[in-house]
Amino acid sequence: MNNAQQTGADDAYLRDLLQQAGLRATRQRLGLAELIFGQGERHLTAEGVYAEALDAGLRLSQTTVYNTLHQFTEAGLLREILADPRRIYFDTNVAPHHHFLDEDTGAMEDIPAETVAVSSLPKPPDGKSIESVDVIVRVRSASPA
Repeated sequence: MNNAQQTGADDAYLRDLLQQAGLRATRQRLGLAELIFGQGERHLTAEGVYAEALDAGLRLSQTTVYNTLHQFTEAGLLREILADPRRIYFDTNVAPHHHFLDEDTGAMEDIPAETVAVSSLPKPPDGKSIESVDVIVRVRSASPA
């Protein structure tokens, strides 16, 4: 569990979390932080967070959800995962790890970093260094034989 994880996160904890990340603890950010970080580690989409916010009675726009997710990502509270041009996930687990992506359901599951080995990487362009390697293993339900 990273510093942004707490099941049933309370208001004081969330205020502190946002302030430590350099973000003002506005009503909308606090409401979204409770939805995002109050349920343990998980993979979210902006559309899913917006639906949860509406269900929770939060009054905010879809644009506010997108902007807040990106602010949380820039502050290091979330990790953005570009699964493909149509699907962006936000991961509450910001520690190094990889993912399984179920192509049938869209569900994403963590793979511990130490269980994936990349045996060779290309030389980066001049003046650049490799920052990280993200592996997404795409899976589907096995077809009956």
